Amino acid sequence: MATPADGPSDRDHLLSRFGRSFAAGAVLFRDGEPADFAYLLQSGRVRLFKQVGAMERSLRVARAGDLFGESALEPGAMRRSTAVTLDEVTAVAVDHATFDDVLTMHPSVGSSVLQQLLSRLRDAEDQIEILMMRDHQSKVVVALTKLVQREMALSDGSNGSDISLQVSPLELAARVGLDVEAVKRVVAQLREGGYVRIQNERVEVTDLETLRELYSLLSLKDQLRGSPERERGRSA
Repeated sequence: MATPADGPSDRDHLLSRFGRSFAAGAVLFRDGEPADFAYLLQSGRVRLFKQVGAMERSLRVARAGDLFGESALEPGAMRRSTAVTLDEVTAVAVDHATFDDVLTMHPSVGSSVLQQLLSRLRDAEDQIEILMMRDHQSKVVVALTKLVQREMALSDGSNGSDISLQVSPLELAARVGLDVEAVKRVVAQLREGGYVRIQNERVEVTDLETLRELYSLLSLKDQLRGSPERERGRSA
């Protein structure tokens, strides 16, 4: 028996009831404001960032299918980031009171949310490893390696050659905790070394094993660099 979650009518029904459209450059919410709506992005991209003093720290770039602003699902919560549209955007906006109804009527939404939360946990574990690296190049290389491995798992059978990732410098910067210009410099170095190719906003990894070897070398360099610091810490 078909359920409301089956077929394209499920998406159309959600959009007809809760859909909103925003122009490029629109601020959907700001850090510190009361959280009113959570958003399921249907089209376009949204940048989430946090202001730290005079600096902006990119957190992630949401794409079609992503959930963001989910703090609104907790009564009385405040925003912990600012969201700005990068393109024209269509999103399903739901508040805490209606979210349970959406899950009941559209079970596929609940499944999607659960998968995204599990993915966020994996991302958090990856970011711990990335942020422990001292070297900028190491941070970018490990981030690309993990993205390729995830893409391989999704493609089910790819051998790791010529893996194309839809990832922009802004998204990489959010993953590795660096500013965009620093990431661009590292990616340019990797391109010159033949590790990646660049096509518009796509990074094409030509050989995963070669990238892994580079990561191993950079990790060793990072460990050796840390040894004298640990020695000084012991003698202090």
